[in-house]
Amino acid sequence: MTRVFCNGRPATVEDLAGPALRNDGHFTTFQLRDRAVLGLDLHLQRLDAASRALFDVALPPTRVLDGLRAALDATATRDASVRITVVPGAGEGGFDVLVSLAPPAEPDAAPMRVRSVVFQRDFAAIKHAGTFPLFEHQRRARVAGADDALFVDPAGHMTEGSVWNVGLWDGATIVWPRGNALRGTRERLLQAGFAVLGVPQSARPVVSGEMRAPMAAFACNARGQRMIASVDGHALALDPQLPALLAQALATQAPMAVDDPVG
Repeated sequence: MTRVFCNGRPATVEDLAGPALRNDGHFTTFQLRDRAVLGLDLHLQRLDAASRALFDVALPPTRVLDGLRAALDATATRDASVRITVVPGAGEGGFDVLVSLAPPAEPDAAPMRVRSVVFQRDFAAIKHAGTFPLFEHQRRARVAGADDALFVDPAGHMTEGSVWNVGLWDGATIVWPRGNALRGTRERLLQAGFAVLGVPQSARPVVSGEMRAPMAAFACNARGQRMIASVDGHALALDPQLPALLAQALATQAPMAVDDPVG
């Protein structure tokens, strides 16, 4: 069951009518475990930056955390899939902060098959509420026999997946496709972790034709990491060392407790 709170109290029908009828605002999602979050600071930075870009107003981290703590306390929740959405409303500054709590989730363990499609999200740097194209391309990919969609730009360069970033591994270097995409919090955590481990990384344009064996690839988002088995029917390497390397990189990044004071 999903429970929704608005500005620190249980959401009413009136609170949710606007977001339901108008596709406006921005959000972030994360996995909460024992009232702690990997990259919590990155999620707070994302919400503040998007609020400044869309509403020309700052979103103090204390406001977000106060709303999150109130929702967790009211429901005695320690583990959850959390979505924090910022929408125009009657709250302070002319917007509301919605906190949604759903059961915790983990990524599918099976490597996924993806289908490339030429598509670029509008305002890609913002995790905004205009998600219809993402899920429509995901649906079309599944109808075609794949598991998800991989977006490429008109020049044929990979940018991102429907709701995930993509990384490549050639056995020595992690490659991050450069392009017009949402830079995810899990991607940033992995990049920081690889830097700690001394694993070489590069960010460069990547054409979809590079996505085949002996190259390996993975998808990553706040839910976790998942290996990519193929792109458009072309098999990728399933390097058995890669999942462990991703886990080691992530292990260098400590979860942040939502009850800790904001630094």
